Amino acid sequence: MDSSVVRDFFSQPLVVRDYAEATGRVGLWASEEKIFTRVFAKDDSILDLGTGTGRIAVGLYEIGYQHLIGIDYSRAMIAEARRISRVLNCGIPFRVGDATCLEFGEGIFDGVIFGFNGLMQIPGGENRRTAMGEVFKTLRPGGWFVFTTHDRGSSRHRKFWAKEKSRWRRGVQNPQLDDFGDRYETTPQGDLFIHVPAAEEVRADLKGAGFRVEADVLRSHLASESPVVCEFSDDCRFWVAQRPNEEDKR
Repeated sequence: MDSSVVRDFFSQPLVVRDYAEATGRVGLWASEEKIFTRVFAKDDSILDLGTGTGRIAVGLYEIGYQHLIGIDYSRAMIAEARRISRVLNCGIPFRVGDATCLEFGEGIFDGVIFGFNGLMQIPGGENRRTAMGEVFKTLRPGGWFVFTTHDRGSSRHRKFWAKEKSRWRRGVQNPQLDDFGDRYETTPQGDLFIHVPAAEEVRADLKGAGFRVEADVLRSHLASESPVVCEFSDDCRFWVAQRPNEEDKR
């Protein structure tokens, strides 16, 4: 799957509009606020990757975080995020950028967020691992990386993945898919790609990038979300990982 297919999806006017509406209507999830406020101090410098129209960045600004920057590879999303920031007088800088090739120096952020399963919308396992490596590089030692994924081990979808595994074994899977766990399915806005990982896959990739995994927990175990949040997003797994301090390596 070429990454341009995903970028084109997130550049469609209807998709951008939906994300913009969510920035104002949904805001921070209760689970997001709970984790972010425990992990990040109000004066931390935070990079919001896959920011979309700024839902998380704006939400953090509204509860007192001011050292924020949002990155997305959809120019249309960034244009809308900048418009929203101007209207709300947030002053959050938003830039077009690629998570697999971040244009920042080493160790300059206290925290990095990749919300709403955005990391898993990067096609190709090697590309996702590259993005993790880029996040690791931009974090200071001791800095935190928080992101979410769907969960292939969820009991709700076991039958689907059992059938999918059989297709891959027989070599009759969707030829547009690169890795087991990939999904490319029709939504009201068009065909959407996402990778649904197993938890052990994410742990291995984080460890390979150099991270220490602090916690992983389902959103439904963290907080009772409002109906508007549940309508906006299915349950997902939060990951909290740290770039170790130098003394931790000794």
